[in-house]
Amino acid sequence: MSAHTRPVHASLGRSGLPWMRELGSTGLMLSAVTAGGSPLGSMPALYGREVGADEGVATVRAVLDSDIRTLDTSNGYSDGESERRIGAGLAQAGGLPDGVVVITKVDPRDRDYSGDRVQASVAESRERLGLDRLPLVHLHDPENFTFEEITTRGGAVDALVKLKESGQVGAIGLAGGRVQEMARYLALDVFDALLVHNRWTLVDRSAGELLAEARDRGLGLINAAVYGGGLLADASRTSYGYRQAAPEVLAAVDAMRAVCARYGVDLTTAALQHSLRDPRFTTTVVGMSRPERVAQTLEAARRPVDDALWPELEALLPPAASWLDVPFD
Repeated sequence: MSAHTRPVHASLGRSGLPWMRELGSTGLMLSAVTAGGSPLGSMPALYGREVGADEGVATVRAVLDSDIRTLDTSNGYSDGESERRIGAGLAQAGGLPDGVVVITKVDPRDRDYSGDRVQASVAESRERLGLDRLPLVHLHDPENFTFEEITTRGGAVDALVKLKESGQVGAIGLAGGRVQEMARYLALDVFDALLVHNRWTLVDRSAGELLAEARDRGLGLINAAVYGGGLLADASRTSYGYRQAAPEVLAAVDAMRAVCARYGVDLTTAALQHSLRDPRFTTTVVGMSRPERVAQTLEAARRPVDDALWPELEALLPPAASWLDVPFD
């Protein structure tokens, strides 16, 4: 059976939550797991290994042949190489399979995050991906620029809104880090979706109030980097969210790993399912750069986990002072 017609699982394990879920009011149906394209284009400095073009395209093909129906990428990932490899995988598959959604993000070039740059970013992404229309495009990491610069008249936000109004973009989202800065953009009331990363995991709840605000506004919610950049997946890591983890976080991870072992489950699976079982999130983004990673992730998503595990892990949550961002005042 081809990827164009393959069925998908109706529900996700013991949670009873559907595998395919609607993203807010966008009308987009996303799978509970999204294949993340950040490592797909090869970022050895961040992920510790090179990813060749053939391996990257093979990973995309493995995704298309799986129950994962959503891919996430960005204009700036490996200077567009992530998008190119997704585009190549789609071309090899004979085009975009029915029901598959490719999400991307606009990025600056050097220090240019102007309205013109946003329009150019979307045009570049369309060409690389081989898609005439992009169903969802996020404003990516605006916190690296001043709020005034991004929101000025005719600037990045205005350009993204106009692209949606013109139909070149289906929906627009906000994808970034520091929650206090993201809250300022959320208040503009122009976005359809919110992606948070590293800030709603087993050991960090920085995004709690931001997620509540976004949900009240009717935005679809996407969770990413649920392994904290590797700490919850690799026992040798000591960094969390691209910085050295606080001692309280490292201690909590060690304790959580021991608890998981008692329940016969690995911490990586628990970190993934912690997000998947949260009904607020339409999808959880998991970075993939090897074909075998697809099947491994799906197995972890479906693995039976004793419900008694979750309150024990919750009791080990580190104090808020150790999270990436302090809670709102």
